[in-house]
Amino acid sequence: MLDHCSISHKGGVVLWSRSFTPAASHLATSPASPVNSLIREALIEGRTTEEKFEKDGYAVKWTFVNDLELIFVVAYQRILQLTYVDDLLAALKTLFVKLFEPLLATFVASLHALSSGKLSISSGFGGDTPNSWNFAKALESWDNVFNKLLRSFEEKAAQERKSRLRPMAPRVVADEPSTPPSEDQDTAPSQSASETVDEQQISRNVQALKNRLRGRGGKRLGRGSGRPESVHGSYSLPGSDSDTPSKSKRKKNTKEQRKWGESAPTESDMAALDFSSDKPSANGDDAHDLDIQALVDKASLGTRTQDGMYEVKDWEFGKGGGNDSTDDVISRALNTSNSKSTPAASTGSLGALGSLFARLTGSKVLTEEDLQPVLEGMKQHLMKKNVAKEIADKVCEGVGEGLVGKKIGGLQTINAAVRLALSNSLTRILTPKTSTDLLLSIRTKLNSPLPSTQQRLPYSITFVGVNGVGKSTNLSKVAFWLIQNGLRVLIAACDTFRSGAVEQLRVHVRNLSMLGMNGAADSKGRVELFERGYGKDAAGIAREAISYAKDNDFDVVLIDTAGRMQDNEPLMRALAKLVAVNNPDKILFVGEALVGNEAVDQLTKFDRALRDFSSASGGAGKGRGIDGMLVTKWDTVDDKVGAALSMTYVTGQPIVFVGTGQTYTDLRQLRVANVVQAILSD
Repeated sequence: MLDHCSISHKGGVVLWSRSFTPAASHLATSPASPVNSLIREALIEGRTTEEKFEKDGYAVKWTFVNDLELIFVVAYQRILQLTYVDDLLAALKTLFVKLFEPLLATFVASLHALSSGKLSISSGFGGDTPNSWNFAKALESWDNVFNKLLRSFEEKAAQERKSRLRPMAPRVVADEPSTPPSEDQDTAPSQSASETVDEQQISRNVQALKNRLRGRGGKRLGRGSGRPESVHGSYSLPGSDSDTPSKSKRKKNTKEQRKWGESAPTESDMAALDFSSDKPSANGDDAHDLDIQALVDKASLGTRTQDGMYEVKDWEFGKGGGNDSTDDVISRALNTSNSKSTPAASTGSLGALGSLFARLTGSKVLTEEDLQPVLEGMKQHLMKKNVAKEIADKVCEGVGEGLVGKKIGGLQTINAAVRLALSNSLTRILTPKTSTDLLLSIRTKLNSPLPSTQQRLPYSITFVGVNGVGKSTNLSKVAFWLIQNGLRVLIAACDTFRSGAVEQLRVHVRNLSMLGMNGAADSKGRVELFERGYGKDAAGIAREAISYAKDNDFDVVLIDTAGRMQDNEPLMRALAKLVAVNNPDKILFVGEALVGNEAVDQLTKFDRALRDFSSASGGAGKGRGIDGMLVTKWDTVDDKVGAALSMTYVTGQPIVFVGTGQTYTDLRQLRVANVVQAILSD
């Protein structure tokens, strides 16, 4: 049975609702209700194309009436398999609109007039204020209609269950008269002369094969071979036991030891061959001259605020000037497509929207058939921008749901509708629901008051991801950014699997130690490497690193982990153990901007594995998932930035940084308007 059903306006006004259990009635009025969670986590963020929304044991399904701005919502226990919910929602929508369309149209028009200031509150709906609109009285006849409708669907579902459970009667096969065998000689199988087996021919073929094998190295057995010779002649194949000497007579081949010159290597020889550590020169300076220009690009250095904070630059989409708003970009795309003579010239791109919509002239209500070619062109455009196919489908479905039922009255109105639907959908998806100010989070934790008996823990960030995406390189960029803000950084080398991982971090720490807060001065003591070699438990190394940072007054611990594929369960369990044991303040997923459909699979499985396996491991960090993303190789994709849309849509978490080059200053922040502009550009 259902737990809750409601009909609401998109502005938040509840027109009608009913709860079927006391628990559902109590929960419906709380902020933690499934319907409120649906609005916060799905509808506001533009995730309107999901089949259903699940929260706290409840399953929620919904449907829209766009022209009247209504939302029909049904909630029920997730464990129940209610097959009639979709049909019930469709019937509710049809009947409710048919019965109360004049009232609803007046209500929506009054809301629009109030929001635009053309109508005062006192002269609104029936002369009352919005809070006093009595929908219970206006819709009192709906209760009986709903009861009959729900009863009919429940009875139909019960009959279907009974029919499935009813045992089937055994099938009785009538006795059929047996057909006597035919005595017709023509129907009996006969063997032709060509199918007769020629024994002599087979014997000749076998003998010819033996002769060929004997000519390839086979050895004919003689009388002293210990075996009688057959009629056709015995032979042995190459490599057989007859050609192989006995094992007792076989000599053992021993590997000779390699000789390193005439004498054993000395300590000086071994030191000359040791490249695993940095060896200071005689005067105490570093033996390798540090090329500052190769490590820091001064043109890409960030800016300092009035309070001295170092901020990385924003990534700007350079195509088309970079200063246009999202609305200007979409309008320009539509106008450009309208100026083309043939619609085929813009097929498959965003510019096709204008030419396709231009044919929809006159005042009419948009239908799914009208929007189908437009949505298909939009989907192809998003996929060309490197958006995953699954995400492109859902975004286009959401835009279509927002446009179906809308009345249009000319090209300008169409442009406004398309512009609003596209910008709202992409902006809602890309807008972070949590703060992306990582420096503010660090300062808040470090400056929060603590009891005198408690020692402050450093802020810890764990970098996770698949192999080869650039976790260590971009971790060093984040370390450079933190050093520029006067923070002491400890890098924990928890990649104990990949050869050279510790040495790579050691080189980064050496370079960062030579780069000060202004990009050239010495900053030794502000960054250190904590490592325990290879083959050790990564969770234990991270715990020791955090303890070491606490005792030595480090502000931030950056935890580098080994790359692993999302389907490797043992490695994912080890990563979840690290998270559960150490409970880092931030878990950043490092992914490539070049990835397309794979982004959905990587992020979904990483997030699910971390949550499931960390819950099973126990500890303070159980149930933790991905908190944000760092997208690398951003400078290689130009305007094909669809990976940002795919990653944000899958996790609902923000992109904190993007990597744009090979130097420590090649770190950027993303702005929603710039990403939307790049996605919508031709």
